[in-house]
Parts: sequence; C-alpha cells; structure tokens
Amino acid sequence: MTFLDKYQDQTYALLRITTAFLFIFHGTQKLFGFPPSPWESPWHIQYVAGGIELVGGVLIMIGLFTRPAAFLASGLMAAAYWMAHFSLENYLPIMNRGDAAVMYCFIFLYIASKGAGIWSVDARS
Repeated sequence: MTFLDKYQDQTYALLRITTAFLFIFHGTQKLFGFPPSPWESPWHIQYVAGGIELVGGVLIMIGLFTRPAAFLASGLMAAAYWMAHFSLENYLPIMNRGDAAVMYCFIFLYIASKGAGIWSVDARS
C-alpha cells in the first residue's frame, strides 16, 4: 500500500484535527451542557477537565502550542482512565468503557511527540 506514502503529512494533520475536534465536545458537554450528558460530574471534573478538554482541544485542532497542549491532554486522559474507568473486576478498557480515554491518551501522546505538522498555526511561525 505504498500509494498512501505521499499523503502521510495530510493524514497526520487529519488525525490531529479530527481527534481534537471530537475532544472539544467532551469539554463543551462538561462546561456548557452541550451535548446533554445523562450524568452530573463533580465540580473539579467539570471545570478542570472540561477546561483542558475545551481549550486544549481547540489548541490542538488549530495547531497552536500543540506539543504542550497534547501532552497535557494525554495526561488528563491517563488520569481519567485510572480514576474513572479502571477496576480490578473490569480491567479491560472495553469492559469498563475506558477505551476512548485510552485512545485519546495515546493519540495525544503521539501528537505531543510529533508536533503540529502541516495545516497548523505552529507550522506558519
């Protein structure tokens, strides 16, 4: 499948942009109630995690301060998994509904290590 080799930069940019776009909605859900959530979060989850998800998601999506924003988002998702999802009874992410947190954690860690790439504010400076 070498025909995709010439599109590596574009597919990475799409990964960064779409992942961050989806992440933003976790923040808007906690901070603004959109989309509506069936459960109420404690204040520290609502404002701290929601703020990191919203602001960090926007920064990663537009590619501004991408590495530190992605590193912070990765750490937040690691903490979210261990605090809210992991248990000894349901230790697999598919069993404890933590698979999204794990995916976000490692995608953001990859973005933090690789940087913004093309189609970003960071690339323009």
